[in-house]
Amino acid sequence: MSVKKRRILAVASGGGHFVQLRRMRPAWEHCEVHYLSTLADYARELEPGAKLHLVNDANRWDKIGVARMAMRVAWTLIKLRPDVIVSTGAAAGYFALRFGKLMGARTIWVDSIANAEELSLTGRMVEKYADLWLTQWPDLAGTDEAQGPRYVGSVL
Repeated sequence: MSVKKRRILAVASGGGHFVQLRRMRPAWEHCEVHYLSTLADYARELEPGAKLHLVNDANRWDKIGVARMAMRVAWTLIKLRPDVIVSTGAAAGYFALRFGKLMGARTIWVDSIANAEELSLTGRMVEKYADLWLTQWPDLAGTDEAQGPRYVGSVL
């Protein structure tokens, strides 16, 4: 009898968010892995068997772009039905965790290491949709799981 591999959707926008996400890949090496990002060139960096799904890049000042991104993220989730969604940010990660939570996926948000002084806006927005919310700075960790993110180390 074969055991079904856990399906992971790893989500990050371009640049440092994607670099941090890729550094976590040993955590899901025995899983079926799908990535969702904004740059097609990232397909060259994926481990064998992993698949890249693309969405447009957008930010809060581009309302139409954000709406398009949200629809593409939702469609990807409907097609994949991931067991777990992990994101290092930003907008695509927010939508993936928010919609994924509605679909019953376990959700993990890892705030970017670039946010050394305060948590990211997206991280604060995604708090109620994340089963596990992590920061990479001990000074930004909450006093307990009910109050802010946890610190368990950094990925860089």
